[in-house]
Amino acid sequence: MPYLELSLRCSESNQPRYENALEDVGALAVTMLDADADTSNEHAILEPGVGETPLWDSLVLTALFPADTDALVLLSALESFDPGLDWSNTGFRTVEDQDWERAWMDQYVPLRFGTRTFIVPWNQELPEDADHADAAVVRLDPGLAFGSGTHPTTALCLRWLDQLASDGKLRDATVLDFGCGSGILALAALKLGAAHAVGVDNDPQALIATFDNAERNGIGDRLAVYLPQDEPVTTYPVVVANILASALDALADLLAARVAPGGCIALSGILQGQEGELLARYAAWFDELVATQEGDWMRIDGRRR
Repeated sequence: MPYLELSLRCSESNQPRYENALEDVGALAVTMLDADADTSNEHAILEPGVGETPLWDSLVLTALFPADTDALVLLSALESFDPGLDWSNTGFRTVEDQDWERAWMDQYVPLRFGTRTFIVPWNQELPEDADHADAAVVRLDPGLAFGSGTHPTTALCLRWLDQLASDGKLRDATVLDFGCGSGILALAALKLGAAHAVGVDNDPQALIATFDNAERNGIGDRLAVYLPQDEPVTTYPVVVANILASALDALADLLAARVAPGGCIALSGILQGQEGELLARYAAWFDELVATQEGDWMRIDGRRR
């Protein structure tokens, strides 16, 4: 079934009024996007604080209406509902309905990281170069949690784990994945030779996604998941934390305490330019600290003293 799509630009301050008007005249759905997306002025909203709903200074609102809606009648109704708003730049187009779940899944293709690590969506065939006994294949449904392998922060960590495996540092180890999201890093570590993994996240949905993905990969018995307050207090030979720079700074003492002497840590979710302060922060506990860049993102890894 097709729909009539309305789109317009507005400021953050006027967004509630526009949204209220659109909903009042029968919008089936209203979405908000950064008006500067895909430009040099794009502003990423990565992880708002508790109770916060940050928006961009300039937005594009889109609203869907039944296909038989008369655009001129709709525009007249909007102008009548709130004459103080500017509706002169409103645009309309017809959009076809589609299987949104299938469209979303089709964005993901098999990806390779390092020499052995492959992330393969459930709906994709196994790539030819991954069809051998030595390949570490993670079949993944990202679910509702972050982590599909497509983002540079995740890719940086996957390549790090792949190299650790090549160096023999994952064999029979227990790995802590702090901020596990979909569980992609914990699962990759297990597929690469780790004996056990622990996933920690403050989002219960992430813990569900992580455990479900582990079960589907046949390694659920080697993975445990916890909310931060329930996490066992112990040390690990390998720790990876793909979160945000602010969280890595705030949790530095805790993360350092989780790494066994001589153990390895990887920190990701760091924008270029943020790595300097974190390198200095973690130098209190770690040697051989190295920053690696991919695009606008950085990974820091080092060895615990």
